[in-house]
Amino acid sequence: MSKQSGRGRVAGLPEWDRCAVMGVVNVTPDSFSDGGRFFDTTAAVKHGLELVTEGADLVDVGGESTRPGATRVDEAEELKRVIPVVRDLSSEGVTVSVDTMRACVAERALAAGAALVNDVSGGLADPAMIQVVAASEAPFVVMHWRGFLQGGNVKGVYDDVVTEVVDELHARVEAVLDGGIAPDRVVVDPGLGFSKDAEHDLTLLAHLDRLLGLGHPLLVAASRKRFLGRVLAGPEGAPPPARERDAATAAVSALAAHAGAWAVRVHEVRATADAVRVARAVEGARAEKETRVAAGAPVAGNGAEGAR
Repeated sequence: MSKQSGRGRVAGLPEWDRCAVMGVVNVTPDSFSDGGRFFDTTAAVKHGLELVTEGADLVDVGGESTRPGATRVDEAEELKRVIPVVRDLSSEGVTVSVDTMRACVAERALAAGAALVNDVSGGLADPAMIQVVAASEAPFVVMHWRGFLQGGNVKGVYDDVVTEVVDELHARVEAVLDGGIAPDRVVVDPGLGFSKDAEHDLTLLAHLDRLLGLGHPLLVAASRKRFLGRVLAGPEGAPPPARERDAATAAVSALAAHAGAWAVRVHEVRATADAVRVARAVEGARAEKETRVAAGAPVAGNGAEGAR
């Protein structure tokens, strides 16, 4: 399977010839990454439009923090946070994803113009979610999830993290398909940082081919996460703050794009938008060379452009 065919197309969404960039809008007062900077509806919409200007292909709007230890907001509050932002961004022509674990929020967001449901629980947190998404015919992100993170990083023990995540995702995808969601509308996400430590996250990134083997487009959401802080800190240093992990995030975006991911989910868009376009250009150059070799055409040799 080529990287491009492995990237796949998600029915009901625009088709991109490269890894797509999903920008994040957290309409929360307690996000680990931006500390409530976009909690106000007007600020959130403005930020979403800025992300599109910077290169985001779609925007993921969420009203509930999923950081470890976060307290869940009630449904009414989540609706109050999310729906106006989804409606206003959609009215501006933005392709909007709604980041929610509640079926009611997903249903209302889809009615307000959202095109995709991104549920970090993969439909496990709310039994009505699959039915709502299936009835709407919206695409659905199935993330690897082992439960809420109140009280710390729960159930983060693995004998073989890649095999276990792939197997558990496969089982969840089968349940989603049995619930009526069409196969060409399912996206998988390994759930980096959710019930996983830094070693688990890095190992999963090193084996994205196994996740692509599930046969569905792959979303990689590494932006600003703890494992990047651990990598940047080194063995004895203190991890840098979340907003100082954007260069590392862009590096992961380039790696994920090269591996064949359908999309990457990021807070700071510009660097990642550049990274995925460079990855696509390199991929295209490789494909062109392979085509020329197969056709027996001469391949350009070394030029003088490398002079320093």
